[in-house]
Amino acid sequence: MTATRFALRSATAVAAFAITALSATTAQAQQPASSPRDSVKATIAGAALMVDYGRPSKRGREIFGGLEKWGNVWRTGANQATHFTTSKALKFGAATVPAGTYTIFTLLDQGGKWQLIINKQTGQWGTAYDQKQDLVRIPLTVEQTPAVVEKMEITITPAGAGGEFAVLWDRTKAKASFTVVK
Repeated sequence: MTATRFALRSATAVAAFAITALSATTAQAQQPASSPRDSVKATIAGAALMVDYGRPSKRGREIFGGLEKWGNVWRTGANQATHFTTSKALKFGAATVPAGTYTIFTLLDQGGKWQLIINKQTGQWGTAYDQKQDLVRIPLTVEQTPAVVEKMEITITPAGAGGEFAVLWDRTKAKASFTVVK
């Protein structure tokens, strides 16, 4: 085989490999994420609130007590830790959350005594929970939803001088009311 023919075959092989690799990367990029990132923003009583989280899907699984075990701290979302930002201090019952950015977790209790955990550590993967970094633990009211919520959702709804923070997934809604500190 001549050097020219060898170089031509090598160049053809390299080009074919590059096209195959590019096609595979493009196909992979077009696949929807199984737990896509989402965010919710609200302005309530002058406070700018934002939550950035991964939205896992139920996909036929038993969620609470199954996928997410009772007695465990749940990352309240998927993948990277869920981040919560407030521009003003918020009061959840007796607990005050100063203005800032935090991560949130949820302590799951089979008896319905769930707790929303506001944690000072930020930027970590969702399973990297450090209890020593907890700012506050807020009791959540847990109720059944009328229909199954396939993709986990976090909502912030205005109400009076504050609002309601809620996590909905499967047939469960866990919520806490807050007021904005003036």
